[in-house]
Amino acid sequence: MPAKYAGAFAVNEMVVYYRLKDRGVYEARYHKGGIHIEVSSKDVKVLKEKFIEKLTHYEESQKQKERDPNVKLFKEYADEWLNIKRVTTKESTYREYVRMLDRDILPVFGEMPVTEIDRSALQNHLLTYIDRGVLRMAHKIHLMLKCIFDMIADDYNIPSPMRKVVVPNYESKHGTAFTYEEENRLVNHCLANLKKDASHAYLVLLYAGLRRSELASINVIDGTWLECETSKERMGKNVVKRKIPFTPMMKKVLPYIDFEKARRANLNTLQTTLRRLCPGHHPHELRHTFISRCKEAGVTSEVVSIWAGHSLSGTITTTVYTHYSEEFQLREAEKVDYLKLDIGGK
Repeated sequence: MPAKYAGAFAVNEMVVYYRLKDRGVYEARYHKGGIHIEVSSKDVKVLKEKFIEKLTHYEESQKQKERDPNVKLFKEYADEWLNIKRVTTKESTYREYVRMLDRDILPVFGEMPVTEIDRSALQNHLLTYIDRGVLRMAHKIHLMLKCIFDMIADDYNIPSPMRKVVVPNYESKHGTAFTYEEENRLVNHCLANLKKDASHAYLVLLYAGLRRSELASINVIDGTWLECETSKERMGKNVVKRKIPFTPMMKKVLPYIDFEKARRANLNTLQTTLRRLCPGHHPHELRHTFISRCKEAGVTSEVVSIWAGHSLSGTITTTVYTHYSEEFQLREAEKVDYLKLDIGGK
């Protein structure tokens, strides 16, 4: 090693010399075979890491120059897939796809030619989420990658590298109903905080079984029914409206509910506030509670499905030929009177 150099390190088959400059700064230079890299740092370990990073960028840029111009980059297929999802899914679902692609997929694979992305790289990427214990996220990313690579495989007539990429089984949490004590406590909190939109929204979710996204469409009909647009609909289908009768439980809190405030409640606030008020619960469990209470009260299962906006399960008779009159539904609703609420301590 020349005397003027302080040391050297090896990267691949390259020997890189570095020297100590003024103020304790190390400098490494490599100018051979068309490679021109210069880095500096006060720490030799960091110096080597900087050199490897620049070398990696150089090698990637060389691959880009040499790649087949007929092979698209992954980000181009991601954009194509998103354009399809833009018109086939709800806007909120589409936004979630965009967010996940930008945050979890494109920074790793976006600039890579699609034919250079192999099973190993995809599997290792998913393993980072598995190691962090975020299995639900790993499954979402796995599904998105599988859909995009199905398109790529068809276009290039190659096997999809996602065929043998695996993630552990994940069982989604369906949530649990509130206990009677939790329900009573939440109702009293809402009645004590009627200036907040969230309070009115919680009462509607609890005693009408709505999804959060359905709040914006609620409308009171004849003082007896709550109407909403069922949000579990795909784009391209007609809007489906449903009506939920006011049960005795709803009638107990009805004088306190401002439906306009419920309509404009911030959906994110509903999530964060309920977690603080009722640790371990989320807003969708208010819907679980409504459905569970109706069934416990003896309401006909098909009627509960109609109120909840579920598809009627069963035979052709129940799904097509059976219709439940409003009079019958109102009689069924009267069964839902299961708790003497301790409103205001009374």
